[in-house]
Amino acid sequence: MLEWFLDLLLVTALLTTAIATLSSRDLFRAVVVFIAFGLLMAVAWVRLQAPDIALAETAIGAGLTGVLLLDAVSHFRRGGTVAASGRSDAAGGREQ
Repeated sequence: MLEWFLDLLLVTALLTTAIATLSSRDLFRAVVVFIAFGLLMAVAWVRLQAPDIALAETAIGAGLTGVLLLDAVSHFRRGGTVAASGRSDAAGGREQ
């Protein structure tokens, strides 16, 4: 009975974080909740007895993607634009 309750709690937390990520107007908050979603998803994979997928979800889903999204939000908040070459205008990547 306790396992069912924990699974139900995990599913509720996953749905709540997914909805909070999609409905958030603040980009930073959305990324932080997305990282929390990735960590909860890793716990769900552990509950499904798939530790290899849980490790991949933690490393890629919550870790790497979260860091890249946080970096993108910081660039967006500073107002830097990205040129076609992939470098920001503020860094001297203006096209000629």
